[in-house]
Amino acid sequence: MTSPYDIEEIFPDDAVRLPRRQSGNSPQGLAVTLLADYTLRTGAWLPSGAIVALLAEAGVSHAGARTTISRLARRGVLEGSRQGRNSSYRLTPPAALNLAAGGRSIVAAAAADEPWDHRWTLIAFSLPQDEVAQRRELRSRLRWYGCAPLYDGLWISPHDITEKTRAQLVELAFGTMTVFRARHVDLGDETGRNPLDAWDTTAIARHYDAFIRRWRPLLPDIRASRITGMEAVRARTEVMDTYRRLPILDPRLPLELLPPGWLRAPARDLFAAVYDGLAGQAQDHVRAVAGRFTTDPLTDVQAHTVADMLAGLRGAGEPTTDRAGSPTGS
Repeated sequence: MTSPYDIEEIFPDDAVRLPRRQSGNSPQGLAVTLLADYTLRTGAWLPSGAIVALLAEAGVSHAGARTTISRLARRGVLEGSRQGRNSSYRLTPPAALNLAAGGRSIVAAAAADEPWDHRWTLIAFSLPQDEVAQRRELRSRLRWYGCAPLYDGLWISPHDITEKTRAQLVELAFGTMTVFRARHVDLGDETGRNPLDAWDTTAIARHYDAFIRRWRPLLPDIRASRITGMEAVRARTEVMDTYRRLPILDPRLPLELLPPGWLRAPARDLFAAVYDGLAGQAQDHVRAVAGRFTTDPLTDVQAHTVADMLAGLRGAGEPTTDRAGSPTGS
């Protein structure tokens, strides 16, 4: 499993570096975000009726919510448990581990800007044109790694690859692949293409600006505790589901290459203020909704904070117990 999310939500077409429009968050993305926000640290179960009700509050129909749950279960993102006529779901251990790592990456992306060594990682590959599925899988993985296509068969990143990424690339080398680190030699505007051109920085800047314009007006109401219940959950889910795209669009591109006043850090600070500021009210509402569908205690339904994600949510994905009390997990 690369991610419980679908990279095509962010990059719907490899020929287009950024989506032409933001048409709303997908039901599967909303469901994953919702469960992660309140069950990731503890591996808590949520009744299927509660998940449907919470998604309905976000505008997803009951039929659409149940279809979403089924699809996530088939993808291995959710696992189910049934007691009589009642069913519950939680994130599978692999999905929880992936989301914990992804959450830490998301909030760490703008936490501090490390010095750049002026070298690029280049990943060159050659795949037969008829290997459509392998090509799509490789491109999707490269997107998650923070790479972008400078040319069709040459993807780049300003960062070195980790040992884990290196091992994963070996598994994905369906054809021929070469990975190396190098400095850019400027050939001038007439014949050379700048590595930064692999990213549409103008469009990325628009995404940052839109994010800030959307969420900054809520801060006074959040600080005054005027957003509660359903609205707190909806806002917290939406801000996460929107913000999580930004570090994929802008994978810690070196600030020295970017225009002055780059909005990465202000967007991150605003996200933290909204996400953390609504945590308590949102947690209370999720527990109240879940309480309509179960008599089980709901103390393990817990909202985590940006600091928790940065610390790694170490408990996520660890073996816990199933609904009958038997050990589960891997």
